[in-house]
Amino acid sequence: MIQQTDLAPTLAVGLGLPIPIGSLGMLLPAAVQHKSMREQLRFFHLNGYQLSNLLRENLKAYEKDDGVEQFKKAEKLHANWIKLYLEGNTSEVLTNLGRKLLRQYLEALQKLSSSLSKQVAEYDIYSMTVGAIVTLEMFFLLLLGIPSALSSQSQFDVPLASPVCSLFFYMTCLVLAAVHVIVCTSAENHCFFCSLSWMMAMGILGFIAALLCILLSVLATIIAKHKPSNEKTNSSMSAWSELDLLLLVGTLGHVFSMGASSFIEEEHQTWYFLVNTLCLVLSQDMCRKYFLVRKRDKMTLPDAARGAQEDVYISDLYDARKMELREERLSILERFIKDNEKWIALMSPGVILLCCRLLRPINQTGIQWVHRSDFGHWLTSSDHKAELSFLVGICLVMIFILIQGKCSLVSKAALLFGLLGVYCYRAAVGHVLYPWQQNTKEITKGITEARFVYIFVLGILISGVKDLLKAHVMRTDSTARIVGLWEVYSGLILLAALLFRPHNLVVLVFCLLIQIILTMFVWKALKYDAAQITIMHYWFGQAFFFFQGNSNTISTVDVSAGFVGLENYMELPAVLLTAFVTYSGPFLWAVHLLCYLSGETNKTPTAVAHGCYCYAILRCLPVTVYILLVTGLRYHLFIWSVFSPKLLYEVLHLVVSAGVCLMFTVVDKNQVASSDV
Repeated sequence: MIQQTDLAPTLAVGLGLPIPIGSLGMLLPAAVQHKSMREQLRFFHLNGYQLSNLLRENLKAYEKDDGVEQFKKAEKLHANWIKLYLEGNTSEVLTNLGRKLLRQYLEALQKLSSSLSKQVAEYDIYSMTVGAIVTLEMFFLLLLGIPSALSSQSQFDVPLASPVCSLFFYMTCLVLAAVHVIVCTSAENHCFFCSLSWMMAMGILGFIAALLCILLSVLATIIAKHKPSNEKTNSSMSAWSELDLLLLVGTLGHVFSMGASSFIEEEHQTWYFLVNTLCLVLSQDMCRKYFLVRKRDKMTLPDAARGAQEDVYISDLYDARKMELREERLSILERFIKDNEKWIALMSPGVILLCCRLLRPINQTGIQWVHRSDFGHWLTSSDHKAELSFLVGICLVMIFILIQGKCSLVSKAALLFGLLGVYCYRAAVGHVLYPWQQNTKEITKGITEARFVYIFVLGILISGVKDLLKAHVMRTDSTARIVGLWEVYSGLILLAALLFRPHNLVVLVFCLLIQIILTMFVWKALKYDAAQITIMHYWFGQAFFFFQGNSNTISTVDVSAGFVGLENYMELPAVLLTAFVTYSGPFLWAVHLLCYLSGETNKTPTAVAHGCYCYAILRCLPVTVYILLVTGLRYHLFIWSVFSPKLLYEVLHLVVSAGVCLMFTVVDKNQVASSDV
């Protein structure tokens, strides 16, 4: 059994190549034992010289290291051996001295390699523990608030005064302060948390103690209010549907799968499987809605009541749509949808499943199949610029058709000119061709065209914010609020169309198409609650993150999006644009969720609040578990190449999700104020 790090210097010596300067391993003696004594000593000296230089760069007091001292002694002995060798001494003295020198080199290499491994694998455990504790406390606080936050009142009151003023709080603060003093005064290595000022450190420790007291207070309140009962537990479990079980098991299964490096590298396969399974369950619920439930109800009712029950069922199913279309003149498409709504609804999960399957070959992601060419590479090659131009034009037209319906007239015009500007930008940078253009003539940065689109994006966003403020001031105009949210969403879609790679506009079109199908035919017929719709939105958002071609490696980040419309590098705009285009899948699905739940508040006033709370839990759960997993797997072989980039993605996704929850909270506060009036 050998150390895997020892392979690099052994292979380098065997192939006649220099040992990598960052290698931590030592040369395997068995690989060079057939060589002469002089060559063996030379190889071990090269390895020791490389390790001592690497240790000098990573350790200030490297001269006091046992391995360095022993290596220097071996070098002096090596000089004596060379002197005897050059004098032509062939006695046993030279052989014995060479064997002794080999043992000294091996011992020095082992100590040097061990010291370097400790330096590389040295972690700030104290700071990591403090961060993990804060994350756990916040997550458990959200978890304990589920019964209150998802109730009909949607109120979760966090007790602050009584826990913070209790004796237990001050005792906990004293214990944590004592632990902090002991750890920081006895720590030999650098500690980030100990380097903070005492004022800031004590504030964080006080925050930890306050969270602990609040958790215990909330837990005691829940235990006092709800006494355990087997009957209630059994009845609540039996009320769970297949969809509820799928959403629970799928979410938890994905979270715990992140403990394996292979599942992180191929995470897109997990989300593709979950979304496909979700489509099958939706199809089952749709068939039960239109066939099985109706037949079962007719069998359990008396003959006289069957007709009445059937009328009620049909009335509940179609009256909502008839009321919307009664006051307006139906077009041919609307009449077709109205007449065939049942069959369109039954086909909807299958259409969504087909769309997801068509999206997979556009961008190869992950590790196993990333080397294979995909449809995106075929489109972006110079030989297929005409096909890409046609596809981009069709996609921009489809984007306008799919999102213009709920926009105001001014926003529709801005959206139309903005999409035209997107095509002009792509033509300016040489991605596509104009219909009258035979070949690429002059390629520019497209700064003027991109800024032209930015103006319309800003105009649509301002129009949406204006409608939201109007709804907040008038407090009774729910239509203005819905239109305002949709215009904000339309502005973000226009921005995504500008920043996406040209072949990824297909992904954006399918995203809008699936959202419309779900909104018009699936959720309207199946009457899901806000929590279920939120989890489904989250799943589709995660799947579209990978449909874009993203992965859990840093190399797939599209940095070029941060320079669209910029002449020079500007840090803040570049970071914001890159973050937006990277997380546009989850972000756009979250904003669409806000638009949909805001329109459902007439039926369920707490829909937005429930959606916000569920979304917060869905993001806190994987982050909390993954932080614990990374802490436990910090000595894993792929901790820096696989687990660390994934942690960076999760943290940035959490920041984006915090902004989404802030939008939910602002909209929910406006709706509560409007309902109070």
